[in-house]
Amino acid sequence: MLSAATLAATGLLATAPAAQAAPPTPVDAATARAYLARLTTTPEGSSSGYSRDRFPHWSAQYGTCNTREVVLKRDGVGVVQNASCAAVSGRWYSEFDGATWTAASDVDIDHMVPLAEAWRSGANSWTTAQRQGFANDLARPQLIAVTDNVNQAKGDKDPAEWLPPRTAYVCTYARMWVQVKHHYGLTVDTAEKNALQGVLNGC
Repeated sequence: MLSAATLAATGLLATAPAAQAAPPTPVDAATARAYLARLTTTPEGSSSGYSRDRFPHWSAQYGTCNTREVVLKRDGVGVVQNASCAAVSGRWYSEFDGATWTAASDVDIDHMVPLAEAWRSGANSWTTAQRQGFANDLARPQLIAVTDNVNQAKGDKDPAEWLPPRTAYVCTYARMWVQVKHHYGLTVDTAEKNALQGVLNGC
């Protein structure tokens, strides 16, 4: 495997704007509690009409790099990308379960608020452009690199149904979730709100 220095020297290394080495820091617990109180509480909507295709994701960000590759670079350590922006080496720590991976294929990019959950919480009425912005949001703590099978276990569950197995991250997770829902004006159901209140009250 070519080293980063060799790739750079041969022009095969993808170049990117300076990026932070973690998802955007979520609001603090007090702010999250205030945001949660402002969210509309209503029974969760229907999944009727939902498709991941309704949320165009992994959009081009710069050069040959799409959103997934940008997050892999941002959340990893020593990540080397080839000319197609694919991560060819690096190390990723999954905050959800505390596992560390050295192959990008073992890492998923989680949508903090899942696309299907967003659909049932109000995104069904958005335009395709709005849903695309949500699915590729790098400005808020909506995207994070995590262990693939843990992300798959989460699926489209809300915090009343699923929380990260690594308990040290649960508070951060709740803050991220509430910030995203608040920013996008999404609703919460009663069980979801109660679960989030329980977590945030202990933060």
